[in-house]
Amino acid sequence: MSDLFTVEAELREDQGKGASRRLRRLEGKVPAILYGTKSKKPVSLSIAANKLRRALEEEAFYSHILTIAFDGKEENAILKDLQRHPATNEVMHADFQRVTKNQAIHVNVPLHFTNEEACVGVKLGGGKIQHQMTEVEVICLPADLPEFIEVDMTEVEADQIVHLSDIDLPKGVTIAALQQGEDHDLSVASVHKPKGSAADEAEDAAAEGEGDE
Repeated sequence: MSDLFTVEAELREDQGKGASRRLRRLEGKVPAILYGTKSKKPVSLSIAANKLRRALEEEAFYSHILTIAFDGKEENAILKDLQRHPATNEVMHADFQRVTKNQAIHVNVPLHFTNEEACVGVKLGGGKIQHQMTEVEVICLPADLPEFIEVDMTEVEADQIVHLSDIDLPKGVTIAALQQGEDHDLSVASVHKPKGSAADEAEDAAAEGEGDE
């Protein structure tokens, strides 16, 4: 497995806010926790801040099954949450959730918008693409977890909205919001014609001409 998806950690015995502050300030490490599954207890860990910082620069780190290595053992997990400093944005704490091959997981996966330059609504309709989402929460088994999900914008016309239900999903993957009903079929992207565009002016002129007849 790639080093990117292996998190080298150490067991952390000291608990509490004071211990966490000392860990970050004096040892250059980030406190973390590994939890999940009824058969195993949560484990308090620490991770070298510089290594975690480099890993977090990679988009794939957020949507891959990770190997958490500590105390001579390895466990599979996903990055579930990060707590950051409100002013510096430095990572203050990391949460990792264990995964098992037969249990579905909920993970936020990045959206990659493709063929935007070839979009019908842009090339022929003079519109501009707007993104309402950059990631989406999916439900799947660990083996089916995609690194990202593509949203093909080729056939999207001017003044058209792409909803969650319009996305072509990989096999075994569902969108969490859509499990809650049609009211949660949110907008992902849209193509809108700018106000005052040539197309708008032509439509306005045509409307005025009809009114004069």
